[in-house]
Amino acid sequence: MYANGNQPIIVLKEGTERTKDKEAQFNNIAAAKAVADAVRSTLGPKGMDKMLVNTIGDVVITNDGVTILKEIEVQHPAAKMVVEVAKTQDNECGDGTTTAVVLAGELLKQSEELIDAKIHPTVITNGFRMAANKAVEILNGIAVDASKDEILKKVAVTSLTGKAVGEEYESLAEIVVKAAKSVAEDGKVDTDNIRIEKKVGGVIGDTYLVEGVVIDKELVHPRMPKRMEHAKIALFVAPLEVKKTEFDAQIQITDPAAMSAFLAEEENSMKAIVDKIKEVGANVVFTSKGVDELVQHYLAKAGILGYRRLKQSDVEAIAKATGGSIVGSVMEITKKDLGTAGLVEEKQIGEDGMAFITRCKNPKAMTIFVRGGTEHVLEEVERALNDAVRTVGITLEDKKVVAGGGAPEIELGLRLAEYASSVGGREQLAIEKFAKAMEIIPWTLAENAGIDSIDSIIKLKNAHEKKKDGKYYGLDLSSGEAVDMLKLNVVEPLKVKVQAINAAEEVANMVLRIDDVIAARRAPPPAPPGPRGMPGGMPGMG
Repeated sequence: MYANGNQPIIVLKEGTERTKDKEAQFNNIAAAKAVADAVRSTLGPKGMDKMLVNTIGDVVITNDGVTILKEIEVQHPAAKMVVEVAKTQDNECGDGTTTAVVLAGELLKQSEELIDAKIHPTVITNGFRMAANKAVEILNGIAVDASKDEILKKVAVTSLTGKAVGEEYESLAEIVVKAAKSVAEDGKVDTDNIRIEKKVGGVIGDTYLVEGVVIDKELVHPRMPKRMEHAKIALFVAPLEVKKTEFDAQIQITDPAAMSAFLAEEENSMKAIVDKIKEVGANVVFTSKGVDELVQHYLAKAGILGYRRLKQSDVEAIAKATGGSIVGSVMEITKKDLGTAGLVEEKQIGEDGMAFITRCKNPKAMTIFVRGGTEHVLEEVERALNDAVRTVGITLEDKKVVAGGGAPEIELGLRLAEYASSVGGREQLAIEKFAKAMEIIPWTLAENAGIDSIDSIIKLKNAHEKKKDGKYYGLDLSSGEAVDMLKLNVVEPLKVKVQAINAAEEVANMVLRIDDVIAARRAPPPAPPGPRGMPGGMPGMG
């Protein structure tokens, strides 16, 4: 900037970068499209996987959209906004992350032509908002009731298909549905109560459901029994040891008799802990803190199983499965606080011992015990099962599903195009672009399956306009034909689609409304240490 006397006025700090108007908008759109392109090839059952290697050489192999975007550490601020869409979608629904990101990228791509045609971003964002609201209304109209168990299994199979579970998706889907129904309370499913424990060994087909809890811990003492039927379980978040003082204390003992008395008193305190546990009738003890060696000895002598240093989430899961109460002090436990299980046993899985708490009366915590050949396989199966559990959970709550295979997106594209002509004004152009953007999902599904995308879109549009139940017709990725997805058992929760469209619309509108980017200069990286740890070394050295 220049004042009247042609003297420059410096407003921004030196080194600050500023981009304005179209340049800023197109830069942001390009960054968002780059994020969408990064995950686009993973969409659908025929999508490919990504291998991600971090700075220390750890490898992640996945086709889960949100995992990819979290791992690649995006730097551009507009791109970060798109990554947030994936995280929100994952938190809300557990699935549909790639769909949400690809839709956001396509909405921004379609808006470029409108910006070039000098249509104001506010008009575009208004049109997109109207289109998203209409899209949700249309989706609710084409949704199908999902209160029957067979629909839940179809949802799970659809979620697992194309993930790294091989041909085991049928058996895994049954496990997921059974677990979700078991932990459901008042029509709500807290998916945190379905735990996934994994151990290298065997194959994916060896995965099974434990109606209870599995803890990756071994007994604290080798002389303890490995198995306890009719278990009465005490749960503590307190150490089973003599309480230490909160400040440093030093005790000086000069008399040997006093020393013996001191040690005897400490031993009696330990014995009192075990006596209290025996008194209330507990024969299994779990604590999130430590267990003193003397207490371990007395527990083993009394035939009581003991496990220590559990995670807080583990203790809470055991409480939910067994009906027990978590106690903060050993001496305050009562018989009412004890949980019950038909069996607690330690099993040797590979080289490690693991505690299995099973045969619980009405367990509200279940464990899917996953097996697989390598750590990378196990991690991807865990991600797939997490997605399936979440999708089945929200289907149990909403009891609504839509057809998969790109069917709802094609229906939305056609119906939104009709709606656009009834709106009028410049918003009509934005709604038409929104309708066009919907086609990116079936287009990408076809592309990833090696099918001609243009032919596929034409077949789908014909089916939707001419068939009796055309709104349910999606793309069969094996034959490339338009098929009724409900008959093909390909269904997805309604909430996944609604959330994906709303999230994509919101982030697209946010990016479009930015017309000025002011970026401060980044701080230079610190100089490497010189001799004797001095930054940059001594002057004149080097």
